[in-house]
Amino acid sequence: MRDNVAAAKAALSHLDIEGNDAAIRAKSRDFFWYSPVLKDRLDHVVADFVASPKNEGEVIEILKTCYAHDVPVTTRGAGTGNYGQAMPLAGGCVMHLRHMAAVKEVHPGRVIVEPGCLLKDLDAACKEHSGQEIRMFSSTWATATIGGFIAGGSGGVGSCTWGSLRDLGNIIRLRVVTMEEEPRVLEFRGEELARVSHAYGTNGIITEIEMPLAPAYEWVEMFLDVGDFMDAARFAEELANEDGILIKLATVFEAPVAFDYFQRVKPYVSEGSHLIGLMVAPQSMDGFLTFLARRPGVKLIYRHDDHDWARSPGPVFEYSWNHTTLRALKVDPSITYLQVRYGFPKHLDLIEKMQAEFSPEVLQHLEVLKENGKVMFAGLSLVKFTTEERLDEIIRIHEEAGAMIFNPHRYTLEEGGRQSVDDRQLVFKREADPKGLLNPGKMIAWDDPDWSYDRMYAYPKMQAAE
Repeated sequence: MRDNVAAAKAALSHLDIEGNDAAIRAKSRDFFWYSPVLKDRLDHVVADFVASPKNEGEVIEILKTCYAHDVPVTTRGAGTGNYGQAMPLAGGCVMHLRHMAAVKEVHPGRVIVEPGCLLKDLDAACKEHSGQEIRMFSSTWATATIGGFIAGGSGGVGSCTWGSLRDLGNIIRLRVVTMEEEPRVLEFRGEELARVSHAYGTNGIITEIEMPLAPAYEWVEMFLDVGDFMDAARFAEELANEDGILIKLATVFEAPVAFDYFQRVKPYVSEGSHLIGLMVAPQSMDGFLTFLARRPGVKLIYRHDDHDWARSPGPVFEYSWNHTTLRALKVDPSITYLQVRYGFPKHLDLIEKMQAEFSPEVLQHLEVLKENGKVMFAGLSLVKFTTEERLDEIIRIHEEAGAMIFNPHRYTLEEGGRQSVDDRQLVFKREADPKGLLNPGKMIAWDDPDWSYDRMYAYPKMQAAE
């Protein structure tokens, strides 16, 4: 393997190749350390070299060269994913797409962009061009790329209105390069999109993306204080069901999350404050304030365009989705999290049951999500980690109650998803990556088709820890 790596690196030496060991290590890591389980297993993983292509032609050259020398390739954007999606388990080449960041075309309702463009830069370009914005983005908007979001994400800010990233209409077109002796460039639309969206770059490299846009607004960002947790959850659900009120975010935090972990919010709440974070379109504020006035138990404590707080808390969406866990980790390093689907129509009953079962060991953090036109919740619960065994038990109790877990303590596609093989992705991998060199170790169905899911999968070719 070492000789192969050296030969591939030499053949690509005229490209942007990272030579600094510390930089190679940094570009070999994502936010896997959110999970103590993954940190224990992946902390030592590092690429042999990093190549940063400037265009699709260089992507093809890197893939063709690494194919010829049997060198694995793991592609990445900013590395803000937190399931080890961008970790090069078998070493080899990390292909960093930071140079491919052009916003190519903006049209009414859609944009064509390269994968390395930061979400915030994409939003800014669309806003400047024609007053438009992307429909949804991760809470890591300031540092995450659009390609990483599509290859590793599932939804985020905006999903309360637009649903999940893989829902029909939320991606228009993907341009993908295969890893073969002669790489091919393919264009995917419609049913074909599922082959490579949320596939961690295991079966093709995305080089161009066409996404839908929506009108951009100066969203009104707010925090609300509620005395009862389930009242807060019901408020968020009822607001999301108000068809005339346009929202981009509705997040619920069980007490004492805001008091314990949100340092700039803490002076304005109590330990018993259950918090709601909102983004409401300005033209919907009259309707929202009328809705709020009908619920005297809910108190508006912060509005970004009209407040007396000594210090702005910053964007409200940077308290939501995965940022909630990040803020908690900065205060208490023993915190980790779960990803739960509280599906319609039993979502509120399930949430109440799980809160009664686990609080305060597990604190509820809910994100309003639309699925098939129905309002439900994604849970990104904060967990006080003790042992892997207890974490597995908490997961089992959730699943037995009917709450689906997308396990963030696993690095494979199947274990982090629905515990099943996505045949569309497997079939396309056989076609597009015949040697299995793209992001190896992340698709169990490729490595071990008969895997039983009775324990955590351990990729047999993972680099040994030194």
